[in-house]
Amino acid sequence: MGLNRTRPENTAGPLGTARATSRIPLARPYMTEEVKREVCRVLDSGYLTEGPVAGELETAAKDFIGCQHAIAVTSCTVGLEMALRALGIVPGDEVIVPDFTYPATADAVMLVGATAVLVDISPETMLIDYDAAEAAVTDRTKAILPVSQFGNPLDYDQLNAIKKEHGLFVVEDAAPAFGAAYRDTQVGNLADITAFSFHPRKILTTGEGGLVTTNNVDWASRINSYKHFGIDASAVGSAACFKGIGTNYKLSDILAAVGLVQMRHIEELLERRAEFAGRYTELLSGDSRVKLPAATPEGKRVWQSFCVFVENRDEIMRRMRAENIEVQIGTYALHRQPAFSAGERVRIAGELAGSSYAFEHCLALPLYHELTVEDQKTVVNMLKGYL
Repeated sequence: MGLNRTRPENTAGPLGTARATSRIPLARPYMTEEVKREVCRVLDSGYLTEGPVAGELETAAKDFIGCQHAIAVTSCTVGLEMALRALGIVPGDEVIVPDFTYPATADAVMLVGATAVLVDISPETMLIDYDAAEAAVTDRTKAILPVSQFGNPLDYDQLNAIKKEHGLFVVEDAAPAFGAAYRDTQVGNLADITAFSFHPRKILTTGEGGLVTTNNVDWASRINSYKHFGIDASAVGSAACFKGIGTNYKLSDILAAVGLVQMRHIEELLERRAEFAGRYTELLSGDSRVKLPAATPEGKRVWQSFCVFVENRDEIMRRMRAENIEVQIGTYALHRQPAFSAGERVRIAGELAGSSYAFEHCLALPLYHELTVEDQKTVVNMLKGYL
């Protein structure tokens, strides 16, 4: 695959650590000459909107995941919105969402007019607290929308028990989890409908974009129709038939070309990130000041991000950034954001202590395909120096 690996020169820094004279970014998308050639092929074709290359990307993703339907869309957020619409979620319905997530997860619920019910997460895994989710179920609850956070797969034994007991749908926000699996079944096959993100921080990127997967032909048809202005895809002849209201969520062939090249190398990309995660784990082992999140038993996680829990996270983050090492918070505790205050469209279930803990202590370290051993040692030495 020919991954380029640029090593920064290091000098002595504060507290005896190695200072990164070249910036070590949080993330860097995988871009090669092969990607550029594929994009140029699309530009030369003159077919710039959704077309054959987007179809190739859908087929490659479907074959990799093993699902029946894979639909390329403009983002994971709109994928989640369309999933909820396909399942008939409407105003008055409730959808249970983990509080520790990017706003897009709850946004999708509110975009269809339903109420987002914010529940706590496990502070060990940063995944939805299954007991809290079940306790939040009411007669208005229609679905659970959990997140396979940072590439850690969900425990579907527990999710499916709740689903069966209460007659709910499960829509998975798998934005960071392309390639993850639970009990040897790929994420993308486990929920009723799954949405992935192809944002530049993700393992596979198209710049902006996403993918929706399902094994239900009716839901796939509704999603495809909605992203094409409500068209009836089965209509034949010169006159299109628009059977419902929709909009334009098509992924262009230009963007699809970027992702298609990465799909050709997805196994190596996943393996390389796992190698980096293993090295971070080894370098941090034995330091009681750093806590690593727990993994889902019987899950195969992928490494969209490598996160740790530390005290004084914001101060450490400020100092590391000043030394050219880009680190970041994990994600957000939604109940602490003005947009998700309790009201008609948001219900807060419980005290959300686990979410608050993760929001205050989770630190994401640099992780991308071209990271070097020297980069990782610099990051870890700097982190330890500021703890």
